[in-house]
Amino acid sequence: MESTSGPTTSASSWSSPARREQRASAATTAPNPRSSPTIPDPIVECDFCSAPEAAWAYRCANQITDHRRVTARVVAVSDYRSRHGAARVRRTDTEHALTQAWGECWSACHGCADLIEARDLYGLIRRVVDSLPAKLTRGKHLMRTRGQLHDTYSAVFDTLAPGRGRIAPGHPLGIWPDASGGAP
Repeated sequence: MESTSGPTTSASSWSSPARREQRASAATTAPNPRSSPTIPDPIVECDFCSAPEAAWAYRCANQITDHRRVTARVVAVSDYRSRHGAARVRRTDTEHALTQAWGECWSACHGCADLIEARDLYGLIRRVVDSLPAKLTRGKHLMRTRGQLHDTYSAVFDTLAPGRGRIAPGHPLGIWPDASGGAP
């Protein structure tokens, strides 16, 4: 007597011969990457003051900023009581909150580009702060915002590559003056 039992056909382990053949041929053929979609005329904003039409591109070292969040502030109990709730902080505990990767290429409008070319760090910070919303520039927020901008932009100024690229339609990364200063 012949046995007619075949392979078990559970949904998770069985596949048709055509499906196995398709997987085998896919493994032996080279991948066919699709090109990423391109935007025909992108709007390039100034990376400094967010002006709508950037005119110049600058290159510098890759900028990465780590932000930390305060999780606890420790004060001495007696200090807290004697100062009526205004004690000095003895220790501040923080944790990682956010990492920002700024990249190597920065676009700038004409006003910011003039300040960059003059290496006027404080003038650039003043221009950027003037363009920020009021919630970032009121009271103690102004000091913190200026400090963060100083940290970020001083790193840009310290690692700024010579030359700059002219941003033009069809060339959002800039047209660089010579072959050695090609777009990144």
